Amino acid sequence: MILNRAMLAVAAAAALLGCRAEPQPVSTQAPAAARSQVASSLDAVPLQVRSDGRIHRFTAEVARTPDEQAQGMMFRERIGPNEAMLFPFPTPRVASFWMKNTLIPLDIIFIRADGTIARITTAVPHSLDQVLSGEPVSTVLEIAGGRAAELGIKEGDVVTWGDGQGR
Repeated sequence: MILNRAMLAVAAAAALLGCRAEPQPVSTQAPAAARSQVASSLDAVPLQVRSDGRIHRFTAEVARTPDEQAQGMMFRERIGPNEAMLFPFPTPRVASFWMKNTLIPLDIIFIRADGTIARITTAVPHSLDQVLSGEPVSTVLEIAGGRAAELGIKEGDVVTWGDGQGR
């Protein structure tokens, strides 16, 4: 009987050791509770949009690397009225964006190399539809959805940031 108890104890210990969870793949997504709490590691720069004699000021995070640009505004639950994100490109190109894993509506502002706005569109959260610039652009700016219309920002307006030279 003592032997049976000892054997049961050994068998139970072996079963417990054999039932360890396998390592799970690392997710590139922040857990739902932490997504809006994740502090950005991106540089922030002052940004201005000149429109009809007015200057609209924003603080823009700059997504410079391909990984930063791929992440963009995904999983953020809010954006302030004077907050933005910039996506500068090394050379002008036709830009294409989608809103996969983007929780909030955003105005996407496509900016030519000379700083003028080529196109503005409001993107739908979670949409996989491609949003195209329609022409080569050097930078894309994202602000809260509807904010461009609210401020009267339009195609042809001029955008500057950082030292005023654009980059």
